[in-house]
Amino acid sequence: MTGYVMFRKDRLGRRGGGIILYIKESIQAYEIKLEKEAECEETVWCNIVTGNSTLTVGLVYRSPNISMEENEKIHNAIIEVSKRDCIIMGDFNHGHIQWTSLQSTGREDQEFLNLVQDSFLSQHVIEATRGENVLDIVLSSQKEFVDNVKICEPLGCSDHNQIHFIIKVKGERNRKIRYRNKFHKGRYKDMREYLAKIDWNNTLKNKTATECWNILKSEIDCVVDKFVPLKKQGKRSKKKHLSKEAIRKIKYKQMMWKTYRHTGSEEDYSIYKEALNQATAEI
Repeated sequence: MTGYVMFRKDRLGRRGGGIILYIKESIQAYEIKLEKEAECEETVWCNIVTGNSTLTVGLVYRSPNISMEENEKIHNAIIEVSKRDCIIMGDFNHGHIQWTSLQSTGREDQEFLNLVQDSFLSQHVIEATRGENVLDIVLSSQKEFVDNVKICEPLGCSDHNQIHFIIKVKGERNRKIRYRNKFHKGRYKDMREYLAKIDWNNTLKNKTATECWNILKSEIDCVVDKFVPLKKQGKRSKKKHLSKEAIRKIKYKQMMWKTYRHTGSEEDYSIYKEALNQATAEI
């Protein structure tokens, strides 16, 4: 994706799977490795520099058929990361935890709930993310790090709902400032006088064509820097315009998603899926 840095972990030994974390290029971030006993197959961990502090962001996929060894590694990773400022998100496949009452059924679900509480982490997702279960969650070391959590329609062909939220951590962004020359305000009289003082015969004497070109280009760059002012370049929109028909179908798809979320009926879900397919084809 243009404008983003990608951090990924591919699934080993078989096709498909894996996880990807995208972070904007304007944000200073780098991947980190945890202790060996916390290295998991499908997790990615990054540090985001926010002013004078650092926020650790983790993305986790926990398979429903996970081995005891891998499950323990995920627990070790959470224990290690929870000791710092952090946000941990992903599909944990703990579908029998009631996050509002902090109760669960099943040994593995209870162990994970105990881990979250013992690590003093806040869990921010309350609504179901797949069917009637809360499988995808967002954990944070401080409750105020995460705000405005919304459960939205699935992306593409996924059967998991999207989770939208705001990370409320103040920080400085490294923005690249671009400049361009204002040639219409160049001091061309001074430029000509400067170039006229150069002894071109001696400067270019016994030089090859390539050397002459490099010298000429260097002098031109020099006078441009001296006599042509600079201006900050504004950002250009790179958004692709959608057709009116595509916009209409997207709005209809969103409306049918809200209808399905309200009624929960299979008929409304079928209508939503058809609207999704039509909108995707139009785009």
